[in-house]
Amino acid sequence: MTDFDLTPDQLELRSAAAQTARALYEGTAQEWDRERATFPNPERRRLGDLGYLGIALPELYGGSGAPVIDALVVIEEFAKVCRPAAFQIFESNTGPAQVVAQLGTEAQKAEYLPAIIKGDASMAVAISEPDAGSAATDMRTKAVLEGGHFRVNGAKRWISNAGHAELYLLYARLSDEPGARGIGALIVEKDAPGLSFGAPERLMGFRGIPSCDIFFDDVKVPRRNLLVEPGGFGQLFHAFSMERLGNSTVSLAIAQAALDGALEYVRTRKQFGKPLIEFQAVQMTLADMLVQVEAARLLVYRAARHAGGGLPDSLEVSIAKRAANEAGKVVSDMAIQLHGGNGFTEEYGIERLHRDAHGWAIAGGTPTMQRIRIVSELTGLRFDQRA
Repeated sequence: MTDFDLTPDQLELRSAAAQTARALYEGTAQEWDRERATFPNPERRRLGDLGYLGIALPELYGGSGAPVIDALVVIEEFAKVCRPAAFQIFESNTGPAQVVAQLGTEAQKAEYLPAIIKGDASMAVAISEPDAGSAATDMRTKAVLEGGHFRVNGAKRWISNAGHAELYLLYARLSDEPGARGIGALIVEKDAPGLSFGAPERLMGFRGIPSCDIFFDDVKVPRRNLLVEPGGFGQLFHAFSMERLGNSTVSLAIAQAALDGALEYVRTRKQFGKPLIEFQAVQMTLADMLVQVEAARLLVYRAARHAGGGLPDSLEVSIAKRAANEAGKVVSDMAIQLHGGNGFTEEYGIERLHRDAHGWAIAGGTPTMQRIRIVSELTGLRFDQRA
């Protein structure tokens, strides 16, 4: 299919990433999924040594300083093979580390980014709470300034990489102002006294990427770790668009991998004396799958191109995420149907793609919430879901 307007260097980067992902993880990804094994730290450091954890992060701190689309083409190739490995590349280049790179002080960047780029540390984002998921501004976790530090109390839920990451980008209430006006962000280190973790979630998909609750019991965070002042919620969520762009790319990879697997299968599998590809119903299904994948890729690439080395447009990202998340779910489901009973087994990896597709669609803002954001940004209107 088309390579769009990727440069020769980007095409070479994509090819190298595809070869590396297959060589490193093709044989172990299914095993990690089956055993619910957390991606090992030595493997994270290997990704750092290969330069994949700093593609879109500043050269000053050890990164490559490349535009975000360079990171996305690598994320896609790894996500086709091993989502836990892709997650490490995703979190460093388009996740909370990128928020630090975009919004942090020079001191914060110098302290935290080099270790993340090397793979010596990772950073998770902590937003959702037991009573504040899609309604993020209902969060109650509070950070009170006391002299040279903040005292943090509260709980976070559904935090990907919780308990495994060494650093956390914490969204919290920093003032008594209601709604978004009181929310800001802090950088919290895992070994801070009073910080603890709940039991690991046993998820349908998303395996190899740990998820659990985080509890803050009088956790002291140095004042210098304040990333965004209260009232900066809009700024934070604009930066979070980068995370949603990375998420979209993983969903795109799932859809592409499902299409690739289905196409190979129907060319070789025979029924009624001829390959499945010869049946018109199969052809119609493949055509629909391809349209979904190509549409999602165009939307993801548009948002990435317009972002360059900065933050993407929120509306373009919401459109891309909604399209890619749905493509991942729908195309992987179609692939299961084309595989018949074989699609329902673990042998072909299609059921794993489908399970993961649902997890990535929920993470970072569900397709339903993206629809609401799309209309809000399209019209310039705000829709109060509480009214």
